[in-house]
Amino acid sequence: MAGFDAYSIILKPLLSEKCYDGIPNKKYTFIVKKGATKTEIKKALETIYAGVKVAKVNTVNCDGKIKRMGRNEGRQSSFKKAYVQLAENSKAIEFFESLS
Repeated sequence: MAGFDAYSIILKPLLSEKCYDGIPNKKYTFIVKKGATKTEIKKALETIYAGVKVAKVNTVNCDGKIKRMGRNEGRQSSFKKAYVQLAENSKAIEFFESLS
């Protein structure tokens, strides 16, 4: 993987009601690059957040919502979500700990 950039793979954390329920169990949700694989996501998270050990990564491709403006109909951009489970002996991600 020449030119590996962790910040181009992990785009932003996803914060919703469903995501908040997983924080106490060390389950976090991120929006990631569409072409990213599970191993790339794992490596990027362990690079960005030092001391974090990822146990499992699940990914979901999400279609954009259909939006209308009068007669015109369009779609929002599609994206990829990653559900990340940390190992039990791993430290938690500080960003999410302040939210729970």
